[in-house]
Amino acid sequence: MTKITVTENGINQSNLFYIQNSLTEIFSHANCSVRLVKDDVRNALIINCPEEYKDIVRVEVADKVAEVIAIKYKNDFFKKNLSINGLSQIEKEILIASLIAADLEEDKKYCFEKIKSDNEIAIDGIYNFRLKLLKNKWNEVVSYVPTCFLNYQLKEFIGYLLENKRKPVYVESGRVYDSHYRRLKRSLLLDGETALITREILLSNCGEIRLSGNLPKDDEFYLKEFYNDKIIFSGSGVY
Repeated sequence: MTKITVTENGINQSNLFYIQNSLTEIFSHANCSVRLVKDDVRNALIINCPEEYKDIVRVEVADKVAEVIAIKYKNDFFKKNLSINGLSQIEKEILIASLIAADLEEDKKYCFEKIKSDNEIAIDGIYNFRLKLLKNKWNEVVSYVPTCFLNYQLKEFIGYLLENKRKPVYVESGRVYDSHYRRLKRSLLLDGETALITREILLSNCGEIRLSGNLPKDDEFYLKEFYNDKIIFSGSGVY
C-alpha cells in the first residue's frame, strides 16, 4: 500500500472535506481506505492506496489540491487585497469569482506541476513557500482592478470572459453539471451563500447554459444579466 497524506491548518479543514468528497468515487473504485484526522492545529487526510492505483490516485489528489489553491486561496487573497467601491456585496462576490475563473486552468496547472509527484502535501505550506510567482501574478491582477468598479464594467468584463467559449453546462434543480454531466461543486470553495449557481457557472468557464427548473431570485437576475441569449431554457421554470 502507498500512503498519500494531505494536511492543512485547522482553520481551513473544510478544504480537506472538499478533496475527500470530490474524490469519493475514485477512492472507492481504487479500493483506498481514507480517514480524516483532526485537531486544533492541523488536520490530515490520509489515503492508503493499493500499489496498482497509486499513480492515478496521486494525480487526482494533486489535481484537487491545485483546485483548492487556485480557487479557495485565490478567493481569500482577493478578498484581503482588493478594495472595490461601486458594486453591491453580491456583485463583489461575482467579480471575484470571475477574476478567479479568468486564469483558473492556468493557475491550477501551475500548482499541479509543483505537487503531482508528492505523497505528502501540506496545502498551506505549498501556498506559503512554493508559489511565489503565482502570488506575484495575483498581486499584478489586483493592481489592474480599479477601486471604483461599476455594474456595467462587471457586465463588460464577464462578457469578455465569455468570448469564444462554447462548452455547455447544465443546471437542473439548482445543481450545476459540466458538459460530461459531472456535478460541479467548486463554489463550495468560495465564501457567501448568494448567487452560488451564478458563481459556479462562472468557475466552469462555459459558453452556454442549458437550464431547467426554477432558480433563486439572485441567480435568476444575474444569469439573465450576464448570459442572456447564451441560456437555453427547457422545462417548467421562470424563463
